[in-house]
Amino acid sequence: MENLINIFVRSIFIDNMIFAYFLGMCSYLAVSKTVKTSTGLGIAVIFVMLITVPVNYLLNRFVLLPGALQWLDESFASLDLSFLSFIMFIAVIASIVQLVEMVVEKYSPALYNSLGIFLPLIAVNCAIMGGSLFMQQREYETLGEATVFGLGSGVGWFLAIISIAAIRERLKYSDIPKPLRGLGISFILTGLMGIAFMTFMGIKL
Repeated sequence: MENLINIFVRSIFIDNMIFAYFLGMCSYLAVSKTVKTSTGLGIAVIFVMLITVPVNYLLNRFVLLPGALQWLDESFASLDLSFLSFIMFIAVIASIVQLVEMVVEKYSPALYNSLGIFLPLIAVNCAIMGGSLFMQQREYETLGEATVFGLGSGVGWFLAIISIAAIRERLKYSDIPKPLRGLGISFILTGLMGIAFMTFMGIKL
């Protein structure tokens, strides 16, 4: 249990997809103009990460790794399909994103319209792909660890986009030099927040 808590906390604060690795910056910067749309996209990312990381863990462990297909037959013991990792992970992510898009369009048309093209673009959000690749690289031993990592990574991305959206809403009433308005000040704020999150690296887990 302690190990799962460590993975969860690390994935949110220490290994934050935005502030530690700067993954998923496109939708992070484009959608974070208001807290409302940021919340909707953040929840969608959490859901996609929570589903795709454990599914890709199972896919990696029982299909892609060298000898993973041994459970089918002993003749597959030497088979290595790890070269298919990228395309298989992307296929899973695209399928889950399509499901999320259909659900949001049906039950929240206003949010669907406000997110626009950035909802289907979750499929190519490098933070989502990064979650599966980090899971593979860190070689988590159980499905529970992979699931907690996916959830924590999604929550970390959600926290990042909500934070910048809340700040950007306040910046509308601030006297910012014209050359820095819009994305300029957003880049500066993201860098400062990234430095702030680096302080969590001092936590021993």
